[in-house]
Amino acid sequence: MDWQKGRESDNVVEDDGSNSGGGSGGFGGLGFGGFHLGIGGTIAVVIVALIFPQTRPLIMNLFLSGGGSTQQVAPSQPHQPLNPNDPQVKFVKSILGSTEDVWGAYFQANGKQYEQPKLLLFHGQTRSGCGAAQESMGPFYCPADHRVYLDLDFFKEMDTRFHASGDFARAYVIAHEVGHHVQNSLGIMNQEQQAQQSGQPMNGATGLSVRLELQADCFAGVWGNKSQAQLNWLQAGDVDAALNAAAQVGDDTLQKEARGYAVPDSFTHGTSAQRSRWFKAGFASGDIKSCDTFSAATL
Repeated sequence: MDWQKGRESDNVVEDDGSNSGGGSGGFGGLGFGGFHLGIGGTIAVVIVALIFPQTRPLIMNLFLSGGGSTQQVAPSQPHQPLNPNDPQVKFVKSILGSTEDVWGAYFQANGKQYEQPKLLLFHGQTRSGCGAAQESMGPFYCPADHRVYLDLDFFKEMDTRFHASGDFARAYVIAHEVGHHVQNSLGIMNQEQQAQQSGQPMNGATGLSVRLELQADCFAGVWGNKSQAQLNWLQAGDVDAALNAAAQVGDDTLQKEARGYAVPDSFTHGTSAQRSRWFKAGFASGDIKSCDTFSAATL
């Protein structure tokens, strides 16, 4: 991937260390109530956090805000400013800049204005509008503050733990999180919450969470299509790298790695085959209309 062709975004910001430490931000309407976890419960929650990355900010907030056993976050390391010339930083800026151009054009064509999200780079730990964040959570989008959070060390984890290397694989991760911002901007997240309140199941193989995540994968594919049309920056093997990354973080794959078998009733992101298929659908069509996972009879 010739990512240097991309325009660097001005919306990549750095955690200067002032947000790190104990405590947490609000949940934006989500919460755990008065849960009190013993050792067994704590272990179970940690396993869930490992399997389902999107739950990690909420789970960390549960621990840090007193919902579980009292724990303190390890003191943050002395702040080391990021080098703006670091290739990884420039890469993130380039990918985010491309998402801004792609989604900005889409919103404009539909008579709307795209609110460009901030992407916060942190190291070790930080706070978000959705709670405390640590490197082990992986990247996530917080709808409460409209920000994407990323610790660059996650890219190393992609290479070692997930065996998902390649620039376009990393770009897919960023585009997926930005896809959640697009969902938030289009009101899809609000619709999902309303559906949940009406009794539709959140988790499970066909649950609302899976449909939301698969749609974000499809939106990432749409971005890939449009960015290629704009910049012609993809090279042989790039799409396969992104499809592999999508497959490596499927619920079934992660659960089998963690405990030897998969439990579809607990799925929140979709299977490896589904995540790859929906990314591929968005990439092939370049059309957001191909990403209606909520109406799809078969995921």
